[in-house]
Amino acid sequence: MSAWPRYLYSGLLALLSPLAKKRLERERVNELSERQRAGHISPSKKEVIWAHCASVGEVLAAEPLLKQLQDRHPDKQLVVTTMTATGAAQVKQRLPEARHYLLPLDLPWNSDRFIHTLKPRLALIFETEIWPNLIHSCKKMQVPVMIANGRLSEKAFKSYRKIRPLVAAALSEVELIAAKSDADAQRFIQLGFPAERMQVTGSIKYDLQPPEDLQDQADVLRNTWGPRPVWIAASTHEGEDGLLLEAHQKLLETSPEALLLLVPRHPQRFDAVAEQIKAEGFSFSRRSLEQPVHRQTQVYLCDTLGEMLLFYATADIAFVAGSLVPIGGHNLLEPAALKTPIITGPHLKNFADIAELLRQAGGLREIQESSELPDQLMQLFENPAQGQQLTQAAFEVVKANRGALAKQLQLAETFLKD
Repeated sequence: MSAWPRYLYSGLLALLSPLAKKRLERERVNELSERQRAGHISPSKKEVIWAHCASVGEVLAAEPLLKQLQDRHPDKQLVVTTMTATGAAQVKQRLPEARHYLLPLDLPWNSDRFIHTLKPRLALIFETEIWPNLIHSCKKMQVPVMIANGRLSEKAFKSYRKIRPLVAAALSEVELIAAKSDADAQRFIQLGFPAERMQVTGSIKYDLQPPEDLQDQADVLRNTWGPRPVWIAASTHEGEDGLLLEAHQKLLETSPEALLLLVPRHPQRFDAVAEQIKAEGFSFSRRSLEQPVHRQTQVYLCDTLGEMLLFYATADIAFVAGSLVPIGGHNLLEPAALKTPIITGPHLKNFADIAELLRQAGGLREIQESSELPDQLMQLFENPAQGQQLTQAAFEVVKANRGALAKQLQLAETFLKD
């Protein structure tokens, strides 16, 4: 396949690299961040399994597979790269034995330097990341690349299709894709990935195993709040917080004891959301400041990282955000696995396959406008049996689709055999 698309891409990226570096400065992890973006890393004394996870969501999805690889291959060093500082924080918290680096900027010399130093036995790229020079460096140095939990949304597909020659050349150098659905598999194939190297395994997100003490932690937290209705607005984006606060204000008219757990998606928005809550006149506490939740507290701003499962386990009802604005939704399987009733908005294209399974099973409530939310919340607060039906139906979907983790582990290990 012609290398010209990659040469053109590299030239354009080199011209734009000052702008890219400026943007990436916001994602500094430590004083070595700039060197890591250039591919300067330390060699490992052990043979390396390298995994790339773009940010927080991919780290959480990859965690079960990476932990199993660590357990089964203690003689190897797990190295995890991320694009973001928040992803880095999750790696350090959830995979403390792994070594973390920021992914180098995808220029040929950066990628060659990174792969030459790392010398991984296997490169695992989670979900959607397609970096042509990085993949080509792996190919040159005989490092097999596997895309795990392969996901390609309709939006991403349309974007990649505009540069299909470049993407097709990169995908031709990938050894295997373990796609989470037939629809994702077909999109990768339409972009040029060889069909004979495609495996549809399902999503390892169905194999979520909450920590054994999670419910105990949730019970302790919940007991400090007293007996009151609690709902969570999880992974909110700009434009949603105001709508959800308005819905909460309406709910308080009929349920004055109600507590909203508001969880913004991006840490850089935490302070702005706090100011918005204050401006709206709510009594609120911030998790990051360890402020207690009192009887009069109306909103609990959950402005920490790595505690989403705890907040889901603590809430009576979950509204999964990113769905009131055209973001495409967020992971519906976490509240489903924790048996928390799920409500979403209409924008679910990033999780369309999961949403459809939940919808068919009767495990999902959807609203078209935020104004519908207070009534939906009150119905579930006043009729616990309806909530139990929702949670049981959603949990059955999770159980029925488990098994992708074992399949993807087996596929990864085919590249680790001596």
